[in-house]
Amino acid sequence: MEIQVISEKQNPMLKRKEVSFQVEHGQVGSTPSRPEVRKAIAAAIKADEHVVFVRKFATRTGTHVASGMAHIYDTLEQAKLVEPKYIIKRNIPEVKAEKAEETESVEKVKEAKEIKETKEAKEPKEEKKE
Repeated sequence: MEIQVISEKQNPMLKRKEVSFQVEHGQVGSTPSRPEVRKAIAAAIKADEHVVFVRKFATRTGTHVASGMAHIYDTLEQAKLVEPKYIIKRNIPEVKAEKAEETESVEKVKEAKEIKETKEAKEPKEEKKE
């Protein structure tokens, strides 16, 4: 996988660098994952991987060349202020995303149980008549 930086533009207002790039992935065969591309861009630009966010990334039909755009921020805090949540979520490695989903689902189950228990506690118990 080869990364070629096409253009770099400094954006001082948002404290980031906007990079257009091309990835040649003929050796790999399939389009590389977003985290792999993120690591490769960080290595090419010599920046910390945690401040690199891949915005767009797509392979041209019938080729082994993908092009895209990434933002490289000065700090992670600045990135969290500017980047939309869905872009941040896309750039988190899959393992972390799966753990986050698991914790969310566990929390939802706990909330549902608590709601059910409070409803049962509030409802008066009916006695059976025979």
